[in-house]
This record gives sequence, structure tokens and C-alpha cells, in this order.
Amino acid sequence: MLKNTGYRSLIVYEKAFVLAMIYKMTEKYPKTETYSLVDQIRRSSRGVCSCIAEAYRKRQYPAYFSNKCADADAEKSETMVWLEFSLACQYINDDEFEKSVLAAEEVGRILNTMVEHTEKFLPKGTNPKTK
Repeated sequence: MLKNTGYRSLIVYEKAFVLAMIYKMTEKYPKTETYSLVDQIRRSSRGVCSCIAEAYRKRQYPAYFSNKCADADAEKSETMVWLEFSLACQYINDDEFEKSVLAAEEVGRILNTMVEHTEKFLPKGTNPKTK
């Protein structure tokens, strides 16, 4: 296993990774949902992690960092929509839904803080006013 360095050391990444593991829930969805709901929920939940990783690698550019964090939050919101469909179609139960939504909301709060305070995530020695 890789060490928790770089973007892997971010609490938001760790929490988003746990959220992305909802793919395990989708294994019990009907086969008719394989290329629609299952693919969508898997892509969007994993997209949160990939956007966080991209943001971290470009954090010396505050505007880009903020934009990628906002993209991660959008992917998180999309995941929540697919969870709502999953619940409405009775593919997941209330407990699975609630647990996943609470996790997604926590990731969203952290991402919002990152957008509002990009200066806290800049590499050491970076002047945010020059980027």
C-alpha cells in the first residue's frame, strides 16, 4: 500500500475514497442498471477523488485549485442524486442511503472550506498574490 503522502494525506481525500467505495452497494443492483445507474454512481463517486488529486497537484495556482475543488464538490453532488434514485428504486435501504449521504455531506463541507481558504493549501513559499 502506498504511504499517505501528497493528496493521499488529505482528510478530504480519505473520506472521499471511503465514499467511492459505495460501488460495493451497486453490486446488488439489477443487471438492467449496469450501464446506467451503476456506471453513473461509480463514475461520479470516483470522480470526487480524482478531482481532489488534480487540485492538490495544481495547488500552486489558487484559481485552478479552487476550481478543481469545486469540480470535486459537483461530482459529490451528482453522487448524491444517484443515491436518491437508488433509494427511490429500492436498490438501497434507508440506512445505506443515510450513511452515504452523511459521508457525502461531510466531504462537501470540507471541499467548501478548501475553496474558501485556498491559501491554507498552497505549497510552502508560494505567494498567492503572484499566481
